[in-house]
Amino acid sequence: MIFVVLLLVVAPLLELFVILQVAHVIGGWETLALLVIESAIGAWLLKRQGLSAMTKIAEAVDGGRVPSRELVDGFLILMAGALMLAPGFIGDVIGFFLLIPPTRALVRIPLIKRFESGRHGRLFTIAGSGASTRFVGSFRAGTVVDATGHEAERRDGPQLDP
Repeated sequence: MIFVVLLLVVAPLLELFVILQVAHVIGGWETLALLVIESAIGAWLLKRQGLSAMTKIAEAVDGGRVPSRELVDGFLILMAGALMLAPGFIGDVIGFFLLIPPTRALVRIPLIKRFESGRHGRLFTIAGSGASTRFVGSFRAGTVVDATGHEAERRDGPQLDP
């Protein structure tokens, strides 16, 4: 509950305070121009990194492996886009850090370890084995969910392609 209050009340007030302080130092029109320029750069980076993440996810799936690292990257890029959507300097700086691959790795590594430890369930569970392995999304550890969203039984035999 306190996290929601911080997110919805304190964060916008802090962003507004920073915008007003920057406007006081460099001027109102210059602050507005700076916000527009950094938003344009962020949109360009977001498009570029998002397409790169989608390509890497497709390559992993085509290679027959679960794209866990790539999906976490895609999630972090999505979070960067959400942070950069609202005007402000603090969210934009955090968004830029999430868009740059080396700094995104600093967030990705602990996030993947957290999911692997099972503290928040698994991102994906495996159904099948070998080159024909299929993966399906699940937020509950050990549960296999089919394409319709219903729980399915795990099968160890050969899988038929649709």
